[in-house]
Amino acid sequence: MRLGLRLFLGFFLIVGLAAFFVMRVFVNEVKPGVRQAMESTLVDSANVLAVMAAEDMKAGRIADGKFVRDLAEARQRDLRATIWQFPKRRVDYRITITDPRGIVVFDSEGKDLGRDNSRWNDVYRTLRGEYGARSSPVTPGDETNTVMHVAAPIRDGDRLIGVLSLAQPNASIDPFIAASQRSIMRQGAWLIGLSALIGILITWWLMRGINRLNRYAQAVSAGERAPPLPARRDEIGDLGRAVETMRRKLEGKAYVEQYVQSLTHEMKSPLAAIRGAAELLQEPLPEAERQRFAHHIQTQEQRLTETIDKLLALAEVEQHGWLQKLEPVEIAEMLAQAAEGVAAKLAAAGLTLSVDAHDPQASVQGDAYLLRQAISNLLDNAIAFSPPGGKISLSGRADGRMIEIRVEDQGSGVPDYAQERVFERFYSLARPSTGLRSSGLGLPFVREVARLHGGEADLSNLATGGGLATLRLPVS
Repeated sequence: MRLGLRLFLGFFLIVGLAAFFVMRVFVNEVKPGVRQAMESTLVDSANVLAVMAAEDMKAGRIADGKFVRDLAEARQRDLRATIWQFPKRRVDYRITITDPRGIVVFDSEGKDLGRDNSRWNDVYRTLRGEYGARSSPVTPGDETNTVMHVAAPIRDGDRLIGVLSLAQPNASIDPFIAASQRSIMRQGAWLIGLSALIGILITWWLMRGINRLNRYAQAVSAGERAPPLPARRDEIGDLGRAVETMRRKLEGKAYVEQYVQSLTHEMKSPLAAIRGAAELLQEPLPEAERQRFAHHIQTQEQRLTETIDKLLALAEVEQHGWLQKLEPVEIAEMLAQAAEGVAAKLAAAGLTLSVDAHDPQASVQGDAYLLRQAISNLLDNAIAFSPPGGKISLSGRADGRMIEIRVEDQGSGVPDYAQERVFERFYSLARPSTGLRSSGLGLPFVREVARLHGGEADLSNLATGGGLATLRLPVS
């Protein structure tokens, strides 16, 4: 099971169970709470009615006195009440009055006259001077339909002359209990749903950081260039910064070792040539030979200097897993600047350069300096392999979401055996005019710049002959 699912299920289980048990407690407490409130109301009403019935009870006219008439009138009323959207049209009270022996002398429903109620808890306890109440089923054995009875003493001074029992069916409050329970369940469902949503958001937030860290670690382990993780002020952010620091230290060490080995290998050949020429110059030589060896030393020195300069430039680019500077760069202006930078080399080689920016408004988001250097390297490559009097074309056009910069020359193109290696570091082909090789770092530099800008570089042959170097960059 994935970590994100575990986090979500754990959070939802804790919150969901807590909400469920809280709801169960509320639901289970609704019914007794409402019945307790009803009992309290019945106690008040029973005692008020007992005082009102005392006069007729003392006079022996409880069956047909004013109390009974007033009660009958009240029971005939249409209440027209709406309580919590539930209509109430009639009085639900049933009143029973017993004499001091517990014999029923009045029943508002006329059912139990003459019955001995002295054994019922409400009458029994009240006759003994205690608080009497009971809840009994309407039909014996049917606990789903019960009636609550509350009794109050009828007194003549301090003398107990009867007991008034006030009864109300529990069914009359069942709609309110059911409505309260439904409301609690509905609100509880919202609570559980909200808890699930919060759980999803928290899990997404945590897993977003963890997945970023995971992808970053996998990219680093695969040797890919990856930008640093977004800043976070929590443990995941601390872990990401620690991994980034570790990556920098490990890559820095490996990078230095790799470049020391590469630089040492590339310097051996020109240093050996310089050493050999220097040893020969220590011997007596004709002036022409001396000049030839001196020129050879100068050529090798230039080769070493170019290799070191380009290696440093490539190292700076490769060490950046992401662009340090971002700004809008207009393609037309960048092409013009690159062409101006190689004007002297073109004149010395007897070459012409045409520049065509098909879309003057096209631009990319990136580092203008690195992009100019990349295009300059492509132009240098085209100049080196172009025949005298040849033409070079530099163009840029938007192709969908990419801008394609093309450098075309009329040289011999790229041999088949070199197609897969031209972007390797230190790999170079001999120049047709001199037979010498370059540092082999220009095209790797171009590819690194393209990668930093989210693009790609390619070198191929034209169908009409000559080479085609392409630099593709995303449109800003």
